[in-house]
Amino acid sequence: MQFLQAPEDGRGQQQGVDTVADAAVAVGRADIGDASRVAHVDRRLARRVLRAVEMQVADAVERVQLPISPLPVVAVGGGEEGFDVDVAKLVAAKLGVKPEFVTTEWSGILAGLAAGKYDVIVNQVGVTEKRQEAFDFSDPYTISSPQLIVNKSDKRVFKSLEDLKGKKLGVGQGSNFEQKAKSVPGIDVRTYPGSPEYLADLAAGRIDAALNDSLLVGYILKSTQLPLKGGNPIGTVDKIGIPFRKDNPEFKAALNKALADIKADGSFKQASEKWFGIDVSQPPKAQ
Repeated sequence: MQFLQAPEDGRGQQQGVDTVADAAVAVGRADIGDASRVAHVDRRLARRVLRAVEMQVADAVERVQLPISPLPVVAVGGGEEGFDVDVAKLVAAKLGVKPEFVTTEWSGILAGLAAGKYDVIVNQVGVTEKRQEAFDFSDPYTISSPQLIVNKSDKRVFKSLEDLKGKKLGVGQGSNFEQKAKSVPGIDVRTYPGSPEYLADLAAGRIDAALNDSLLVGYILKSTQLPLKGGNPIGTVDKIGIPFRKDNPEFKAALNKALADIKADGSFKQASEKWFGIDVSQPPKAQ
């Protein structure tokens, strides 16, 4: 999701708005100073904050045929839903502004930010060194890594992919996890069209473990009645933040404080557990 920048006048200044409501400031994460000022958003900040939030529908993670997606999607009855949508709304509430959501393709989401089409992306964008060369980021609000899924009755402990040599490991066909699993010689890698298929085989004991992103592992386990649990996280930890264009320290401080506020009051954790069954601001761990 992303915010669109407010229009500018001929002097390069953004056109004024008389009220916060008129600013139609969107959600990404903006904060404004101390708690006493949160209810009275500074107009100058409101003018710099954005006009709309953008969402990506599709490619962020492997497709899962489950009832509701935790990622931003257009709901059947209209509107948007998903974890990042909830986070955006929570931040907007702290700012006292109303978010406006628009859709975009993931493939061009960062290019649009660089071009000034919007000011913020709230949609599981990983903080990487390469991206930090082009954009500033908020403090991380989500932490994830590849994580194993195992049968609840299995007493074995797999601490790494090396421990799965000679074992059957289920992964999504064409996914990054398939590549990761096949990079370790000796693992019997079984590929599947999607998560439902390998979860069924795992529950039936036809494979020893499965591999996916820890965020999706939490969501899958929350959404299924199969006798499965999260195994050990393996590999590199990814930190997710909100990117925006460089050289705006006031805005960065605002975003970070808003994020800290929703963590402090428990609303972030509530949204996280609603979609994933876990607090995604904490490093993943075995269940």
